[in-house]
Amino acid sequence: MPTGTGNHMKNFTSKSVTATFNIISSLLLIVLFLVLALSSYRREQELIIKGAVDNARTISQQIIETRDYLSKHVTYEPEQNPDLIPQVAASKIARQLTSGSNFYVRQVSLRYRNPDNRPDRFETEQLNAFKGPNPKEIWSVSKEGNKKSLRYLLPMTADQSCLACHGSYESAPKFIQARFPKDHFSYGYQVGEIIGAVSVAVPMEGLYRQIRHNLKRDVFYDGIVMTIFIIITGWILHRSIITPLKKVTASISDVAKTGNFSQRIELKRSDEIGELINSYNILMSELDHKTRQRIESEERYRNFIEIAQSPIVTFMSDGKILISNQKTEKLFGLTKEELLGQSIFEFMERGEDLKNALNDYFTVGKSDLIGTTTRQKVRDVCGRFFEVDMVISVSQSDQSQMFSAILRTAK
Repeated sequence: MPTGTGNHMKNFTSKSVTATFNIISSLLLIVLFLVLALSSYRREQELIIKGAVDNARTISQQIIETRDYLSKHVTYEPEQNPDLIPQVAASKIARQLTSGSNFYVRQVSLRYRNPDNRPDRFETEQLNAFKGPNPKEIWSVSKEGNKKSLRYLLPMTADQSCLACHGSYESAPKFIQARFPKDHFSYGYQVGEIIGAVSVAVPMEGLYRQIRHNLKRDVFYDGIVMTIFIIITGWILHRSIITPLKKVTASISDVAKTGNFSQRIELKRSDEIGELINSYNILMSELDHKTRQRIESEERYRNFIEIAQSPIVTFMSDGKILISNQKTEKLFGLTKEELLGQSIFEFMERGEDLKNALNDYFTVGKSDLIGTTTRQKVRDVCGRFFEVDMVISVSQSDQSQMFSAILRTAK
């Protein structure tokens, strides 16, 4: 693992449970905000574009229905009033329908009569695609320069009424013949043939502006909901998990400092935290019981060696003296407080022999100096040596093995 990552992990794990929970909650909140924002953006984009497509479809259908109605019912009037020509009237009605909006609507055809109905590149591609079987509406987001637009096209099919002007040159009204010669490509349509399409364009900037507005609103309300959720969840977790754990931690720390195993945590719960607290109480009870037994055992041992007629000293494997009686104090010429913590090896002429004997005991499980009576020379505080008969026995403490030496003055 890289050093930087290791340091970050160390700093993270060294924080308190509360701080860690707050950090994790904040990170989760940020992630949830990002996920919600992305989800809201996509949802709003789908809804806005769907709404725009639905509106474009409605407008296109109204224009086609208006054109079809005029084509069937308005016959001679266009000769005196060109505004009643179905295509012209439908275009003006479209402008009225979309007035005040960002919708741009027009009728387009590959065989146009009005130059304003000349299709652009995108419309030309779609009109050619409509020549296939079962032509249907089509929409997509198209980019023109640096601007994007939602483009929608609904095909228009020629019926019998359309052929009055777009059929043969000979059957067309005189004012149409006067404006468009016989060889014009706008003649010669057949019933059922695609005559053109209603084209609707909506700038995406307006749609994006609405999406951003709705996104800000959704994120604001979602943020409030998420913040309330995190606060309530944090309060519940802090009350149900962190607070009990802090009680256990504080109690363990206090036990480590004082060695008092009589403490208990009073919290009745049936979940995992309750099991932890119950296990802690059982452990403290067992340790308290064993500690009392050990104290009582040590007290009995101390009373025993105090009334013993021979010097007795108890020491660890490193020679450190733990317990001594009055006979030992008299033998070495030191008080109990002065003896405790000193090494028994320092009071023996051949202390190294005893040290090696203890090492042999731990290595092979036995030694000539353990469990047998041997003649040894010990010295007192004044440095005088005298012979004693020494017997060493082994006992087990809570942490490690202890050794007790009984010293009898040699006769």
